[in-house]
Amino acid sequence: MQDRTTPIRQRLAQLRQVLQHHDVAALLIPSSDPHLSEYLPARWQGRQLFSGFTGSMGMLVVTGDRAVLFADSRYWTQAETELAGTGVELVRIPTGAAVHHVDWLAEQLPAGATVAVDGAVLGLAAAQQLEQALTLRGIVLRSEVDLLDEAWPDRPGLPEAPVYEHLPPQAAVARADKLEQLRAEMRRLGATHHLVSTVDDIAWITNLRGSDVDYNPVFLAHLLVELDGRATLYVAEGKVAPDLAARLQADGIELAPYATAAASLAALPAGTVLLLDARRITQGLRQAVRDGVRVVEATNPSVLAKCCKTPAEIAFVREAMERDAAAMCAFYAWLEGALGREAVSELTIDERLSAERARQPGFVSLSFPTIAGFNANGAMPHYRATPQSFAPISTPNGLVAEGLLLIDSGAQYLG
Repeated sequence: MQDRTTPIRQRLAQLRQVLQHHDVAALLIPSSDPHLSEYLPARWQGRQLFSGFTGSMGMLVVTGDRAVLFADSRYWTQAETELAGTGVELVRIPTGAAVHHVDWLAEQLPAGATVAVDGAVLGLAAAQQLEQALTLRGIVLRSEVDLLDEAWPDRPGLPEAPVYEHLPPQAAVARADKLEQLRAEMRRLGATHHLVSTVDDIAWITNLRGSDVDYNPVFLAHLLVELDGRATLYVAEGKVAPDLAARLQADGIELAPYATAAASLAALPAGTVLLLDARRITQGLRQAVRDGVRVVEATNPSVLAKCCKTPAEIAFVREAMERDAAAMCAFYAWLEGALGREAVSELTIDERLSAERARQPGFVSLSFPTIAGFNANGAMPHYRATPQSFAPISTPNGLVAEGLLLIDSGAQYLG
């Protein structure tokens, strides 16, 4: 226990020094990135680094003398185990959408105190709710600084994996056609510009893919679409090869450095009508928009458009399901023969099932970490077996115990 918990306490001590230096009473560290993704690149894994909690959702609040993790019922058992000895308290909330941390801050902090959060990773709707609640109590909210940078000296940079093209026949609709479909909706809403920050929407619109986020074939970028036929893709330099950049340019998409998206928003001229999705944009980007720009808030048109599949896309979905079913059948055939004759554990289930999927044509990656839970472990939401903690199922001489094996798994395929 000592080896595991001491680094967390040390990191929290360093973080508290930063808070004291900036006269900040509390810091919010959400499970989020500038694209409000569920699965985060290493650069935005601060909540895990400073708490030790590895679940995919949760809010960490650090004050001068307390550190509190707010997590919903899917993670209570996991959090209890991972937080033990770290000095981080667990507050149980009913759902991932609950905002108990807001009420907690309002109750714990005195009027005049300052709360900090990185607005670049805080959703606009969440920021508005937080600011309203704190203002009522006379508490100041700072969202223009990222204090984690000072307390995290070896913080990872942006992912460097290359962006690649999603090609026909799997890309059944050309990106030029998708852009025209998007612009038709912009015209209907009266917008001259539209900013998209959610990585799945950008991948769909541009027919591009990447590997910046585990288990999702997406890449970090922002996309600014103009009604006049131009579009700008803000992506880290070096990630798009010159030949691909030329093809994008032929479709009216120019490249710009990833970090310049906010500056481009700030440079929009007065009279611009900007379409934004308040649930899919961060406070930092929204604050970059000048007062002379009129903002239209509506769901990103791509959110609904990508739900409507063409007959060709439906066929590829069915093909992917058939390939995954074939992998599952091969896995079950092995499992039935191995039980009672080989050493089988929850870890083995993960290894063999992943291997069968990887053999299928068009396999890209797993959809999420495989959950294989035997008996009591199967009752733990989001359970994940590790080399340090897993349940045996079978030995070469027979079953360890009768019981239920829960498997929750999936894969990404080219189609």
